[in-house]
Amino acid sequence: MASRPFAVLALAISGAWLYLLYQSWQMNHLPMSQMWMPPGRLTDWGLGDFGWVWAMWAVMMAAMMLPSALPMLSAYSRYCRRDAIGRDWRTLWFAGAYLAVWIAFSAVLTLMQWLFHGLAWLSPMMENRQPLLAAAILLTAGGYQFTAFKHTCLRHCRTPLSFLLRHWSPGSRGAARLGVRHGLECLGCCWAQMLVMFAVGVMNLYGMLMITLLVIAEKWSPAEAKTLSYGSGLAFVAWGLYSLPAAI
Repeated sequence: MASRPFAVLALAISGAWLYLLYQSWQMNHLPMSQMWMPPGRLTDWGLGDFGWVWAMWAVMMAAMMLPSALPMLSAYSRYCRRDAIGRDWRTLWFAGAYLAVWIAFSAVLTLMQWLFHGLAWLSPMMENRQPLLAAAILLTAGGYQFTAFKHTCLRHCRTPLSFLLRHWSPGSRGAARLGVRHGLECLGCCWAQMLVMFAVGVMNLYGMLMITLLVIAEKWSPAEAKTLSYGSGLAFVAWGLYSLPAAI
Protein backbone atom coordinates (compact mmCIF):
# COMPACT_ATOMS: atom_id res chain seq x y z
CA MET A 1 0.00 0.00 0.00
CA ALA A 2 2.66 2.46 1.02
CA SER A 3 4.49 1.91 -2.27
CA ARG A 4 1.69 3.37 -4.37
CA PRO A 5 2.57 7.07 -3.90
CA PHE A 6 6.20 6.32 -4.73
CA ALA A 7 5.15 4.54 -7.91
CA VAL A 8 3.25 7.71 -8.87
CA LEU A 9 6.30 9.83 -8.03
CA ALA A 10 8.57 7.52 -10.05
CA LEU A 11 6.25 7.94 -13.04
CA ALA A 12 6.24 11.73 -12.60
CA ILE A 13 10.04 11.91 -12.38
CA SER A 14 10.50 9.55 -15.33
CA GLY A 15 7.94 11.44 -17.40
CA ALA A 16 9.64 14.77 -16.69
CA TRP A 17 13.06 13.47 -17.75
CA LEU A 18 11.62 11.82 -20.87
CA TYR A 19 10.00 15.11 -21.84
CA LEU A 20 13.29 16.96 -21.36
CA LEU A 21 15.09 14.33 -23.47
CA TYR A 22 12.48 14.79 -26.19
CA GLN A 23 12.87 18.57 -26.09
CA SER A 24 16.65 18.19 -26.34
CA TRP A 25 16.25 15.82 -29.30
CA GLN A 26 13.99 18.33 -31.04
CA MET A 27 16.50 21.14 -30.56
CA ASN A 28 19.33 19.01 -31.96
CA HIS A 29 17.51 17.41 -34.89
CA LEU A 30 14.65 19.60 -36.09
CA PRO A 31 15.14 22.70 -38.24
CA MET A 32 14.55 25.96 -36.41
CA SER A 33 11.55 26.68 -38.65
CA GLN A 34 9.70 23.72 -37.09
CA MET A 35 10.32 24.69 -33.47
CA TRP A 36 8.99 27.35 -31.14
CA MET A 37 11.59 30.02 -30.47
CA PRO A 38 11.50 32.66 -27.73
CA PRO A 39 10.83 36.12 -29.19
CA GLY A 40 13.91 38.30 -29.31
CA ARG A 41 12.25 41.52 -28.11
CA LEU A 42 10.62 42.00 -24.72
CA THR A 43 7.50 43.53 -26.25
CA ASP A 44 6.97 40.57 -28.61
CA TRP A 45 6.29 38.07 -25.83
CA GLY A 46 2.67 36.99 -25.52
CA LEU A 47 0.89 34.97 -22.85
CA GLY A 48 1.55 31.79 -24.83
CA ASP A 49 5.28 32.45 -24.83
CA PHE A 50 5.35 33.04 -21.08
CA GLY A 51 3.20 29.95 -20.55
CA TRP A 52 5.46 27.73 -22.64
CA VAL A 53 8.63 28.88 -20.88
CA TRP A 54 7.00 28.60 -17.44
CA ALA A 55 5.83 25.05 -18.24
CA MET A 56 9.32 24.14 -19.45
CA TRP A 57 10.88 25.36 -16.19
CA ALA A 58 8.16 23.60 -14.15
CA VAL A 59 8.98 20.28 -15.81
CA MET A 60 12.68 20.91 -15.19
CA MET A 61 12.00 21.56 -11.51
CA ALA A 62 10.02 18.32 -11.24
CA ALA A 63 12.80 16.35 -12.93
CA MET A 64 15.61 17.94 -10.91
CA MET A 65 14.08 18.47 -7.46
CA LEU A 66 11.58 15.66 -6.84
CA PRO A 67 14.35 13.01 -6.65
CA SER A 68 16.11 14.97 -3.92
CA ALA A 69 12.92 15.02 -1.82
CA LEU A 70 12.50 11.23 -1.73
CA PRO A 71 14.18 10.74 1.69
CA MET A 72 11.84 13.34 3.23
CA LEU A 73 8.81 11.78 1.53
CA SER A 74 9.85 8.32 2.69
CA ALA A 75 10.21 9.55 6.26
CA TYR A 76 6.81 11.24 6.06
CA SER A 77 5.19 8.07 4.71
CA ARG A 78 6.65 6.01 7.57
CA TYR A 79 5.52 8.63 10.08
CA CYS A 80 1.99 8.42 8.70
CA ARG A 81 1.77 4.67 9.27
CA ARG A 82 0.60 5.38 12.80
CA ASP A 83 -2.69 6.36 11.15
CA ALA A 84 -3.68 4.02 8.30
CA ILE A 85 -6.45 6.29 6.95
CA GLY A 86 -5.46 7.89 3.67
CA ARG A 87 -1.74 7.86 4.30
CA ASP A 88 -0.91 7.10 0.66
CA TRP A 89 -2.68 10.21 -0.58
CA ARG A 90 -1.23 12.36 2.18
CA THR A 91 2.25 11.54 0.89
CA LEU A 92 1.20 12.76 -2.54
CA TRP A 93 -0.30 15.91 -1.00
CA PHE A 94 3.07 16.54 0.64
CA ALA A 95 4.93 15.93 -2.64
CA GLY A 96 2.51 18.10 -4.63
CA ALA A 97 2.81 21.02 -2.23
CA TYR A 98 6.60 20.70 -2.23
CA LEU A 99 6.64 20.76 -6.02
CA ALA A 100 4.21 23.71 -6.07
CA VAL A 101 6.89 25.85 -4.40
CA TRP A 102 9.32 25.05 -7.20
CA ILE A 103 6.65 25.60 -9.84
CA ALA A 104 6.05 29.04 -8.33
CA PHE A 105 9.79 29.70 -8.47
CA SER A 106 9.60 28.73 -12.15
CA ALA A 107 7.67 31.95 -12.71
CA VAL A 108 10.68 33.92 -11.44
CA LEU A 109 12.97 31.95 -13.75
CA THR A 110 10.57 32.63 -16.63
CA LEU A 111 10.76 36.38 -16.03
CA MET A 112 14.54 36.18 -15.88
CA GLN A 113 14.61 34.32 -19.18
CA TRP A 114 12.29 36.91 -20.73
CA LEU A 115 14.69 39.66 -19.66
CA PHE A 116 17.79 37.79 -20.83
CA HIS A 117 16.26 37.17 -24.26
CA GLY A 118 15.31 40.83 -24.50
CA LEU A 119 18.90 41.82 -23.72
CA ALA A 120 20.15 39.25 -26.28
CA TRP A 121 22.05 37.44 -23.52
CA LEU A 122 20.42 34.15 -24.56
CA SER A 123 20.31 32.81 -28.09
CA PRO A 124 17.05 31.65 -29.74
CA MET A 125 18.17 28.12 -28.75
CA MET A 126 18.33 29.35 -25.13
CA GLU A 127 22.12 29.09 -24.96
CA ASN A 128 24.19 31.67 -23.08
CA ARG A 129 25.94 34.20 -25.28
CA GLN A 130 26.92 36.71 -22.60
CA PRO A 131 30.11 35.43 -20.88
CA LEU A 132 29.87 38.06 -18.15
CA LEU A 133 26.41 36.80 -17.19
CA ALA A 134 27.70 33.22 -17.03
CA ALA A 135 30.66 34.21 -14.85
CA ALA A 136 28.45 36.30 -12.53
CA ILE A 137 25.98 33.43 -12.09
CA LEU A 138 28.71 30.90 -11.35
CA LEU A 139 30.36 33.22 -8.81
CA THR A 140 26.98 33.91 -7.20
CA ALA A 141 26.13 30.20 -6.98
CA GLY A 142 29.57 29.47 -5.55
CA GLY A 143 29.50 32.28 -3.04
CA TYR A 144 26.05 31.31 -1.80
CA GLN A 145 27.36 27.85 -0.86
CA PHE A 146 29.36 29.50 1.93
CA THR A 147 26.49 31.46 3.52
CA ALA A 148 24.95 30.66 6.89
CA PHE A 149 21.43 30.70 5.40
CA LYS A 150 22.43 28.02 2.87
CA HIS A 151 23.81 25.83 5.65
CA THR A 152 20.70 26.29 7.81
CA CYS A 153 18.37 25.31 4.96
CA LEU A 154 20.58 22.38 3.97
CA ARG A 155 20.63 21.09 7.55
CA HIS A 156 16.83 21.09 7.60
CA CYS A 157 16.71 19.22 4.27
CA ARG A 158 19.14 16.57 5.54
CA THR A 159 17.22 15.75 8.74
CA PRO A 160 13.73 14.54 7.72
CA LEU A 161 12.77 13.08 11.11
CA SER A 162 13.77 16.24 12.96
CA PHE A 163 11.74 18.31 10.48
CA LEU A 164 8.65 16.14 10.99
CA LEU A 165 8.94 16.16 14.78
CA ARG A 166 9.18 19.97 14.84
CA HIS A 167 6.51 20.79 12.28
CA TRP A 168 4.12 17.83 12.19
CA SER A 169 0.54 18.65 11.22
CA PRO A 170 -2.11 15.93 10.70
CA GLY A 171 -4.44 15.37 7.76
CA SER A 172 -4.26 16.35 4.11
CA ARG A 173 -4.06 20.06 4.91
CA GLY A 174 -1.25 19.33 7.30
CA ALA A 175 0.54 17.37 4.59
CA ALA A 176 0.21 20.32 2.22
CA ARG A 177 1.51 22.73 4.86
CA LEU A 178 4.48 20.47 5.53
CA GLY A 179 5.15 20.18 1.81
CA VAL A 180 5.14 23.95 1.35
CA ARG A 181 7.40 24.44 4.36
CA HIS A 182 9.86 21.84 3.17
CA GLY A 183 9.69 23.30 -0.34
CA LEU A 184 10.59 26.75 0.97
CA GLU A 185 13.53 25.37 2.95
CA CYS A 186 14.66 23.45 -0.13
CA LEU A 187 14.29 26.59 -2.24
CA GLY A 188 16.44 28.48 0.26
CA CYS A 189 19.04 25.75 -0.09
CA CYS A 190 19.12 25.34 -3.88
CA TRP A 191 17.80 28.45 -5.67
CA ALA A 192 21.26 29.69 -6.69
CA GLN A 193 22.17 26.31 -8.17
CA MET A 194 19.12 26.53 -10.45
CA LEU A 195 20.44 29.79 -11.91
CA VAL A 196 23.46 27.90 -13.23
CA MET A 197 21.21 26.68 -16.06
CA PHE A 198 21.33 30.20 -17.50
CA ALA A 199 25.13 29.93 -17.58
CA VAL A 200 25.40 26.49 -19.22
CA GLY A 201 22.32 26.72 -21.47
CA VAL A 202 18.72 26.49 -20.34
CA MET A 203 18.06 23.15 -22.07
CA ASN A 204 21.53 21.67 -21.48
CA LEU A 205 20.84 18.10 -20.33
CA TYR A 206 24.34 17.68 -18.91
CA GLY A 207 23.81 20.83 -16.86
CA MET A 208 20.48 19.53 -15.56
CA LEU A 209 22.06 16.21 -14.61
CA MET A 210 24.99 17.95 -12.92
CA ILE A 211 22.72 20.11 -10.75
CA THR A 212 20.41 17.18 -9.97
CA LEU A 213 23.29 15.00 -8.80
CA LEU A 214 24.78 17.87 -6.79
CA VAL A 215 21.49 18.50 -4.97
CA ILE A 216 21.04 14.77 -4.31
CA ALA A 217 24.59 14.51 -2.99
CA GLU A 218 24.05 17.46 -0.65
CA LYS A 219 20.85 15.97 0.77
CA TRP A 220 21.61 12.25 0.74
CA SER A 221 25.35 11.96 1.34
CA PRO A 222 26.51 10.87 4.81
CA ALA A 223 29.40 13.33 4.47
CA GLU A 224 29.35 16.48 6.59
CA ALA A 225 27.00 19.07 5.08
CA LYS A 226 29.44 21.98 5.17
CA THR A 227 32.13 19.90 3.49
CA LEU A 228 29.79 19.21 0.57
CA SER A 229 28.62 22.80 0.39
CA TYR A 230 32.12 24.27 0.57
CA GLY A 231 33.44 21.79 -1.99
CA SER A 232 30.79 22.61 -4.59
CA GLY A 233 31.10 26.31 -3.74
CA LEU A 234 34.82 26.26 -4.47
CA ALA A 235 34.16 24.43 -7.74
CA PHE A 236 31.60 27.03 -8.85
CA VAL A 237 33.86 29.93 -7.85
CA ALA A 238 36.81 28.39 -9.70
CA TRP A 239 34.61 27.85 -12.75
CA GLY A 240 33.42 31.45 -12.60
CA LEU A 241 36.94 32.84 -12.23
CA TYR A 242 38.10 30.67 -15.12
CA SER A 243 35.27 32.11 -17.26
CA LEU A 244 35.92 35.70 -16.20
CA PRO A 245 38.80 36.59 -18.56
CA ALA A 246 36.67 35.69 -21.58
CA ALA A 247 33.89 37.91 -20.21
CA ILE A 248 36.00 41.04 -19.83
